[in-house]
Amino acid sequence: MSELPRITVIMGIYNCADTLIEALESLESQTYKRFKVVLCDDGSKDNTLEVALKWAETHPNYVVIQNERNIKLAATLNHCLKYADTEYVARMDGDDISLPTRFEKEIAFLDLHPEFAFVSTPMAHFDEHGIWRKGKAIEYPQNCDFRDCAPFCHAPCMVRKSAYDLVNGYTTGEKVERAEDFYLWYKMYRSGLKGYNIQEILYMMRDDKNAIARRRVKDRLRGVKMHWEILKGLNVKYPYLIILKSLSKILVPPFLIPTLRKLKK
Repeated sequence: MSELPRITVIMGIYNCADTLIEALESLESQTYKRFKVVLCDDGSKDNTLEVALKWAETHPNYVVIQNERNIKLAATLNHCLKYADTEYVARMDGDDISLPTRFEKEIAFLDLHPEFAFVSTPMAHFDEHGIWRKGKAIEYPQNCDFRDCAPFCHAPCMVRKSAYDLVNGYTTGEKVERAEDFYLWYKMYRSGLKGYNIQEILYMMRDDKNAIARRRVKDRLRGVKMHWEILKGLNVKYPYLIILKSLSKILVPPFLIPTLRKLKK
């Protein structure tokens, strides 16, 4: 690249050899080109690392690193952040697709609006049969918008590096597993930072309709406990009622969850 990068893309990659090239090609198709990519293999059991290394041989703006063992996504992204030396940091997953104008529109917004620490967009969810859900997002999320779930999608986000530094990156450990982004946004809002959602889908997430149904009750109870901490920390009204609603969802039979997700389209 003729100009120094302004964006570091951080990617934790794990057992995604079959989809990684498609994800990386979507980065190469970006209309905004001033970025570099840090790929961190988190102990894949397939040939994900080999695919990443081969790609980096012909793409000098890609760096491949490796964890000594599987340490989960939050710690993997913190490892990537050690290599981020740009003003902005963007997320990307190894089985998803960034639409061509994603970086162009996200960086343009942040350049124009210094009052926001990060930006994200809604996602289109797809599987082998095509797009099955198109997401929506609150444009200007406030503390009260943390009531039901994280008001920002993680994978399409672009964040000021200074914001990551302010909250010491991602919190790690079992407490935040599968919800590291929710807790990240919580830490940023508690620190007085704010985010914005572009009202356009700029990212496609490869998503299994039945994934949530397969989550263990133990995992979902852990999520409710973390949600309670977030509601209290942000002084959201009526936290007890919100948590009771979350607990009631755990009682929904797993076979009904895909149907309920479809109804949210």
